[in-house]
Amino acid sequence: MRRGIAASALVASLALTATACGGSDSGSDKSDGPVTLTWWDTSNATNEAPTYKALIKDFEAANKNIKVKYVNVPFDQAQNKFDTAAGSKGAPDILRSEVGWTPTFAKKGYFLPLDGTDALADKDKFKSNLITQAQYEGKTYGVPFVTDTLAFVYNKALFKKAGITEAPKTWAELKSDAAKVKAKAGVDGYWGSTQAYYAQSFLYGEGTDTVDASAKKITVNSAAAKKAYGTWLSLFSGKGLHKADTTADAYAHIQDAFVNGKVASIIQGPWEITNFYKGSAFKDQSNLGIATVPAGSTGKAGAPTGGHNLSVYAGSDKAHQTAALKFVNFMTSAKSQSTIALKNSTLPTRDDAYTDAVKANPGIAGYGTVLAAAQPRPALPEYGSLWGPLDTELPKIAGGKESLDKGLSNAELAIQKLVPDFSK
Repeated sequence: MRRGIAASALVASLALTATACGGSDSGSDKSDGPVTLTWWDTSNATNEAPTYKALIKDFEAANKNIKVKYVNVPFDQAQNKFDTAAGSKGAPDILRSEVGWTPTFAKKGYFLPLDGTDALADKDKFKSNLITQAQYEGKTYGVPFVTDTLAFVYNKALFKKAGITEAPKTWAELKSDAAKVKAKAGVDGYWGSTQAYYAQSFLYGEGTDTVDASAKKITVNSAAAKKAYGTWLSLFSGKGLHKADTTADAYAHIQDAFVNGKVASIIQGPWEITNFYKGSAFKDQSNLGIATVPAGSTGKAGAPTGGHNLSVYAGSDKAHQTAALKFVNFMTSAKSQSTIALKNSTLPTRDDAYTDAVKANPGIAGYGTVLAAAQPRPALPEYGSLWGPLDTELPKIAGGKESLDKGLSNAELAIQKLVPDFSK
């Protein structure tokens, strides 16, 4: 048993008769009685939430005995908040779980296995790599809801002004392009992030990662990783390369500069498509260039596959689980996915949701082309937490407060505590 939820109960979870109501406000344990579900959504409350609220109304209209209490939880608080709530049996019935959280909560016994349930009735319709990313020890604990990856996004007009006709293929080309943009357009050509997630592409470019999950080895301080982070660090210094922003508001500063034409390129995900188009630089949506992130010395290019799954709390009673499975099926249907994509400019997780109208969105079409180079995360419950130590060390390195060797050594020691059975 783990915090009150027996692993054996998960196998027969639909027969669960526990009295926990999964954080719902009301409802009956009788399968034909009214049920109120609680859904914790971690999306952008301004740009994305209204679409989800509208879909909830459609679901409730078609399912008179089910009500859905929508709760928007800030993304940066949701993981810890759910962990605490699930441990005390007060968790919501459904969680919009970041893909890295899914195996973590599955291992703790907080999520219901969904194979063979209504939630995964269309399992074959979803992109197979996203289903794999929602699995832990052979079972599926989430239905892919939205997917994403990072791309090199650029201002075509500023690149054209600098005489550049296409996106850089390597980091070396990016340095050269940034200098040209500065000389010809008068703005910085590139502004990089100090966040570990954004630096992940540099590791992939050198054929490595923070850990080798299959070999159970920590590789964040390996020669290949040092080379990767060395390249990352070099992009904060030089003509047309914006210096590192290590403040708490760095993300907003970088985003604002890009959408208003004050910097020509950044690395960013599709969750910002809607905000790109609100900026003065992209009133003409065709001005937004989207390309695969530049490659490293190995010739490899790509970024981590991200996104969110809808997962069901294993501590809810049978009536709430049954209703939750139906709701998850509705929200991840082709029709709902298409609606979400058109309203929020996010990427669907199933092929039949890519209608002609969805594919006509230039942002979705652009990010769709870079998904092929995206690299799924290993099915390691601790993997998502491995970026934490790097989020502490990388800003210090970029800000000149510690050396690359010292920062990576510190990160290695911190990561070893998270995966104590891994060797260095």
